[in-house]
Amino acid sequence: MTPSFLRTPLLCLGLLALVACGGKGRQPGPAQMPPPEVGVLGVQPQNVPLTRTQVGRLSPYRSADVRARVTGVLLKRTYDEGTDVKRGQLLFQIDPAPLKAALDASLAALGQAQATYANDKVAARRARKLAPEGYISQAGLDNAQAAERSSAAAVQVARANVQTARINLGYASVRSPIAGRAGQQQVTEGALVGNGTDTLLTTVEQIDPLYVNFTMSVSAMERMRRAQSHGSVTLAAPDQASVQVSLPDGSPYAEHGVLDFSDTSVNPATGSVNLRARIPNPKHQLLPGMYVNLKVDLGQQHGVFLIPQQAVLRDTGGAYVLTVGKDGKVVRKDVALGDMQGSDWEVTAGLAAGDRVVVSGVQKVKAGDPAKASPWHPDRAGAPSAATAPGAAPNGK
Repeated sequence: MTPSFLRTPLLCLGLLALVACGGKGRQPGPAQMPPPEVGVLGVQPQNVPLTRTQVGRLSPYRSADVRARVTGVLLKRTYDEGTDVKRGQLLFQIDPAPLKAALDASLAALGQAQATYANDKVAARRARKLAPEGYISQAGLDNAQAAERSSAAAVQVARANVQTARINLGYASVRSPIAGRAGQQQVTEGALVGNGTDTLLTTVEQIDPLYVNFTMSVSAMERMRRAQSHGSVTLAAPDQASVQVSLPDGSPYAEHGVLDFSDTSVNPATGSVNLRARIPNPKHQLLPGMYVNLKVDLGQQHGVFLIPQQAVLRDTGGAYVLTVGKDGKVVRKDVALGDMQGSDWEVTAGLAAGDRVVVSGVQKVKAGDPAKASPWHPDRAGAPSAATAPGAAPNGK
């Protein structure tokens, strides 16, 4: 038997052992776990620019081929290739000697025709005076008057030949038809030009302003017209739709352009509509033939939500966001996306004013789970991880 003075301490030790063993077998249940904390953004509808990102190609505002319009030997070039020239500036000189000789011959022929006309005119006047007195027959009068008319017509022909010869002599000095930048010389000095064809000498292009040509799909234009009919989009007038060009290094071009042409038919080769904008180019920073990225501002969208990029998720069902309801539980909402506005997505359908969209911590929750919502601030949010990057689904999906 155990002495009575030892029985009480042993009993206490036994009770402590039972409590310890019982505590090891119990774990806190799910109801005892605190809900995960997420950063939410309260969204409100707003009006945002209706923009489309396109790829376009630059072309000159005006382009003129400078050609030899008369036959002759090219004597010299009077401009520096690749420099700006003025309208009417002398670019090439064709040998004018044969053309000057042709002009002199035309002037001589004109003098001869005028002398013949003067004689025939005097003879016709004399015949008209003698005919009433019977000193000349009617046939003689008719012949004199016919000779006068023929001589007058010959004078007109000679004058036209002189004018043609003067024009051809002027063509010996090849001048720029427009102001712009003259290109490379196509024919060297000493070559015979204009012999049967209008020989191309160079090209002058006006590059301030420039045109940027691009296309837009028929489906995109139809969506815009349909949205306009529903009142969710207000399209700008053609001369008010602005265009922002990005340089090849990605930086924005300083000058804004304006949309100035929209084709009335669909290009059968591409299934799209041809559009054109006019871009100022005062510093000649842009050159014809360049491909550029451009953002076209076509008007205003009404009732659009802007959502940070990391808040938009995707799965086989499409794009969606997670929101925290008034009961503190997470709700999935499928959304329709528009274009990107900086680092935000345009959400055109699927959200309501006041929805609290989960931006940070989306990997911690799933639809139906409770969550502790706190305001999300862009300056406090870190870079999204792979789980929260666009296109990733939260755990449990």
